[in-house]
Formats: sequence, structure tokens, C-alpha cells
Amino acid sequence: MNGVSRRQFLQASGALVVSVALLPEAFGQATANAGLPPQPLPGELDSWIAILPDGSVQAFFGKMDMGHSLEVAIAQIVAEELDVEVGRVTVVMGDTALTCNQGGASGSYGVSHGGRPLRNAAAEARRILLEAAATRFAVPVARLSVRDGTISVRDTLSQQVTYAELIGGRQFHAQVEWNKATGNLMDIKVRAVPKSPADYRIVGQSVPRRDLVGKVFGTKDFVTDVSLPGLLHARMVRPPKAGQRVGSVEASSIARHAQARVVHEQDFLAVVAPTEWVAVQAARELVVHWVQGDPATRWPGSEGLHAHIRKAPVLRREEPLKQGDLQAAFAGAARIIEAEYEWPLQSHSSMGPACAIADVQADHATVWTGSQKPHSTRDGVAKLLGLPPAAVRSIWVMGPGSYGRNDAGDAAMDAAWLSKRLGQPVRVQGMRHDGTAWDPKGPACVHRARAALDATGKVIGYDFTARGLSRVNVAFHEADPGDTLAGQSLGLPLNADLGLGTPSESYGFAAKRLAWEVIAPLQQRYSPLRTSHLRDPLGPEVHFGSEQFIDELAHATGEDPVAFRLRYLTAPRDIAVVKAVAEKAGWTPRPAAPGKPRRTGLLKGRGIAYSQRNETVVAIIAEIEVNATTGRIWARRITVAHDCGLVVNPRGLHQTIEGNVIHGLSRTLFEEVRFSADTVQSVDWASYPIVEMQDVPEAVDVVMINPTNAAPSGAGEPTIRCMPAAIANAFFDATGVRLRRAPLTAQRVRAALQGR
Repeated sequence: MNGVSRRQFLQASGALVVSVALLPEAFGQATANAGLPPQPLPGELDSWIAILPDGSVQAFFGKMDMGHSLEVAIAQIVAEELDVEVGRVTVVMGDTALTCNQGGASGSYGVSHGGRPLRNAAAEARRILLEAAATRFAVPVARLSVRDGTISVRDTLSQQVTYAELIGGRQFHAQVEWNKATGNLMDIKVRAVPKSPADYRIVGQSVPRRDLVGKVFGTKDFVTDVSLPGLLHARMVRPPKAGQRVGSVEASSIARHAQARVVHEQDFLAVVAPTEWVAVQAARELVVHWVQGDPATRWPGSEGLHAHIRKAPVLRREEPLKQGDLQAAFAGAARIIEAEYEWPLQSHSSMGPACAIADVQADHATVWTGSQKPHSTRDGVAKLLGLPPAAVRSIWVMGPGSYGRNDAGDAAMDAAWLSKRLGQPVRVQGMRHDGTAWDPKGPACVHRARAALDATGKVIGYDFTARGLSRVNVAFHEADPGDTLAGQSLGLPLNADLGLGTPSESYGFAAKRLAWEVIAPLQQRYSPLRTSHLRDPLGPEVHFGSEQFIDELAHATGEDPVAFRLRYLTAPRDIAVVKAVAEKAGWTPRPAAPGKPRRTGLLKGRGIAYSQRNETVVAIIAEIEVNATTGRIWARRITVAHDCGLVVNPRGLHQTIEGNVIHGLSRTLFEEVRFSADTVQSVDWASYPIVEMQDVPEAVDVVMINPTNAAPSGAGEPTIRCMPAAIANAFFDATGVRLRRAPLTAQRVRAALQGR
């Protein structure tokens, strides 16, 4: 804390700022016995900004950085508005006792939504400090200037005062206007007017990330490093087959582990011990007599999954876009083009299985979690334990990754329930097979597309329907314990919802319908195949179908894929992004897959895909090599054009785009949850392979479109949604063969090229 002791800071601080002295680095040594600090109130400036006694700044951010340079971007925004150097701004993230509920990591909204209140709060703090200085010096505010937290009277060097001298270690006691929203939409209004982008000095600079050194050298604490006095270690015991329930448990089977205990309630089953290794051994040796719950629970198997999706009854259908007379367009068509595309279930396959620590007392609880939504963890734990949310403190500590709703929320609920039952703090950590087999899955889909062409080849009708498992079979957060394995194993009411999605694009076909349909889950309760959000929910899978179909239409009409898109796109930003990526990649116009299909040797091809995501527009050109003998696809060069409005940190944005590219490549070429009629077979890196170093691109070229008159929008997810179709379109260009089922594995490539 920049040379200020915690005791000094506590002595100089008010009630709210007392809580901010407990930095994330100290969480591992903290205990919940001291009670909970006051809850931050969004309508108070002190809930967003604090000036420490040495003049450094703390910003309280109700989201967290999952590796996208978000921490430093928020620091830049705050430093810019306060006129302090960015190195003097510390960002406190994801602690429900210290930060307002801004929704956690969600929707690529970290900068676009999460940064707005911090920007306004910093601007308001600067305004208040300038007015205080103006009063001190008896001059108008207009005569003051600020440099690195020092306010000076212009043309009078002897008259200056620092932020630390004005308020260091004390509260502002200022109100701001809160919009009464929680989550992503939380915002505040202030009297101050934030800076114009033309005056930015810090925003727009490539400030290095702050988390890399700790991650690379292992010096940064992860959630797995948190330790408490009297901590117990737990391993959950899950059903080995679909629909099974706990019949009986032979506790005597682990008698050799004298300190191990079995916790069993309904279908909630765990083994707890003072050391982790004893818990692991005992969980493996515990004899459980499983009984079949619902005898009708039989999965279709991964090979029968898409046939099941096609024939299963539709529970809900929505048509978000319907314009023109589609029936007349198809009735009068000179030619109709049709295709279907298949996407599998996919696991988050985080770098490690989830871990959480819970310390539950009679009237309050503290949870340490790697969840990307710690405020939701707080609410879910409170509901599970029967406590008010204000009595639960949820502390985010870096975990193994997430990119949506992975197993972190489940671990937190398991730990909380066990701690309540045992009266001691409990640490729950999964094994690799728990994380890969039991995390919520990205939903599987079948996409049906058809288009009507007139005699000149113009598209006069376009119809696209996505059908699949719900993206919210369990919610994208753990605020309701019924959406977690703990809640479902304890028989809590289900909270399932129905939802899917449609393509995000601006193709201006005269008659057009975009629709989605949802079928029932493969298992109603306590399922390893429950579906929820995976990075860019529905984006990669939906656009795998829609952007391939756009290429198929271009091929059917003999047009260049870029020219075809530009012919029908209507949004100016979309047109600009497609043109920019073509220019950057050196695209030469021609139809895809010229000449006869090539099916031997080393084949080269290129493909384009584009999409919108909220206010961000992305286009990708993939240049690939296909080894027809081995079936290996290598995306040798990826070119990305990216328009996410004002760029806060170019280097961080570039790295975020690269991460999207690599993750998208992995999901396109390798990732698929394999399962039989009753067992998940994808449980580790061998049975659920991901991209490895030899498969990453030789080059990722990025052109950033940086309209300073447009507010920042999201970058954490938009690029990934274009990757699958760009690779698939490049494969067709290289081989003349269309692959409509993901992932594009070497086995499927060989089979396709051999005509099977």
C-alpha cells in the first residue's frame, strides 16, 4: 500500500474506507471471525473511489479481470479522469464487501458498462478536489490545473496542494445519482463532465498488464492458495452414470482413514478430512450403492446427439427477426439453396478444476471463489444457507479461468453447505475429471438454413433457424442454488429456462427470418450435461452455420465471398470492417474453391467470416493449410479487423483478440464432449483435447478501427464467434469439400476428403 501501514490507514479512515484497506493479496490470511464490513452503497462516491494518505488511488470495481487487461484498462480510465499517473491507481475487484454489484465478468461489458461508473466517479472526485483547492487558494476553479494528483494555481508555482493533503485517508461524503440497477446496467450520474477523448493522455496508451509476472512465476495467489485455521478439505462424490441417485453409503469402507468423515444428505455426498490427500483417497475408496432414479434417463450418445435434436419436441420457438413475405419469396424462387450445420456439446475445460473455500458462522459467512460472478455467489450462498445477502461476503480470487458459467459456482455452494454442516471452514476442490465432465456445457445445436434466389442469382428470401439445447438450462450465474449441483442434489426447486440465439449481422435480404428453437435437456436434474453459457454464448455455434451458409450462397452464385457480403451488408460499420480485413489480408477477389476439388497433398485455402456482437463488429480472414494425408488443419495466418469503439489499451486489446483466436481455433478443430447412453467419456486432456502449441497460428494480424467518437464496447468475446466459420470456409476453399459438423477433427477431414 505504497508505504502506508494497514494500522495507519485504518486510523485515518472512515467506516467504508476501512474496508478497502483489506487488499485482495491479504484474503488468503483473512478470517471471517471479525464479522463483515458495511456494504458499499452505489449512491455514495466513497463506494467507487478512495484517495489514500500517500495520494495513491483505489478504485472499487464490481467486476474482475479474467486475463483481458481489464484491471489496467480501468486503472487507465480512473487515472485519466483524476489526472494521476496510472501506476498510482490500484483496482480492487470482485469483493462483495468492497465493491458494488456490477454483474461480474459478463457479456464483454467490462469496459463498456463496468468502466462508466468508475469514469464518472473519478471525474466527480476530481471536481470536488478542485473546488476544495479553489476554496483554499481563493481563486476560481478555472485558474487551477492538475498534474499527477497535485493541484496548482496557474502562473503561481508557490500555490499548490496535493490530493493527499486535501483528503488522503478520509471520505468524500458525497452523493452520486445511482440508476437503481444492479449488474451490468449499474451506472451513476455526477455533476462533473468527464474529459473529451481529444484530451486523453493515458487512455489509448499500451500500458502493460499487471497480472502476468505473478502468473508466469507463480507468485500471485490463486483461490487454491487460500488457507484458514482449522480448514477441512473435501471431495465431492458424484453419480458415475446418468440419472443415478445415492442408495446407501458404507462409511466403514474408509475406516482406515480415521480422520475422514462422510457427509451425506439426499444425493449430496462428500468426504471431508483435515488434509487434502486423505480426502482424495477416502473419496476414491468410499463404497456407494447407487440406484437408478428416473429409469427413462438415457442419453442419445454423442454420435446420436444431433439426430436427437432434430426429432425432439420443441419446447419454445422465437422469431427475433421476421420481415418481408418469406413464403412468396420461396414460392417464386428460381433456385433454392439449403444446408444444415451441427455443433457439439463443449466443456469449459478450464486450466484446472474449480476450488472454493467457505467459512460459515451462525449469523454470517465468507466465501473465497474463482467465480467470475462473486456477487451472484454471495446471493446463492445466502439463499442456500438461509442468510440475508448482506451477511455473506464473497471474495473473488484468481481461479483457473472461466469464460462463462463453469464449475466455480458449484464448488462455492458445496463448500458453503459443508461448512454449515460441520461448523468449520471447508475447502472444496475438484479433480480433472470433475471439472471436465461435470462443468456446465456449451449447448449443442443444429442449424437449418435456406435461401431463395431469383433468376439473376439475387437472394430474395433467407430463412435461418437454430435448434438445440437451452443456453440457460442452468443460469449463467449461481445466484439461485437450484442452478447448482449442490442445490439440485439437495432437491431444491429447479430454475431452468429456455433460450438460444440467432445470427448477429446486417444482411439486407428483402424477405428474412431468424428463429431459434429449444428442446428439453438430456437430463432434468443433477446432470453433467446441463447446459449454460460458454464464452460468447451461442456466438461460435450459430455463426458456424450462418457465415458458412453465406459463403455457400456466394459459391452458388459464382461470387467472391467478400464481394458477396459487401453486396448485401447494410450497416456502415460492418461494411468498413469487412473492407478493412480484406485490405489487411491482401485479399484478391475470386470465387471460393476455384477449379476442381483438390483432395491430395498439402492444400491451401482462405476464408472469411464476420459478425456483430452488441456494439462491436469483427471480421476474420483465415489462411489455412490442410494435410490431406493426416487430416490436420493448420490455421497459418489469421487476420482480424476489430471495431469496438474507443480503444483504451491497444496492447491489451491485441492480446485479448489473440486469446479469442486461439480459443476459437481450439473449439473449431478439437473440442467435443463425448458421451455414451449413460456416461460422460470426455474427462481429461486426452479424451477432451484442446489446441496445443504446434497448432497455433504463425501470425495473428490485427487492424483496430478506433473511432474516438464511439464509446468503448466489448472485446472479450466478439472475435471468437467468427473463428469457426472462417476456418470452415477456408477449408472449402482449399479442398472443394464442405464440412458442416464441428469440430473439424483430423478424422473427419480424412473421411470427407476420401468421400465418406
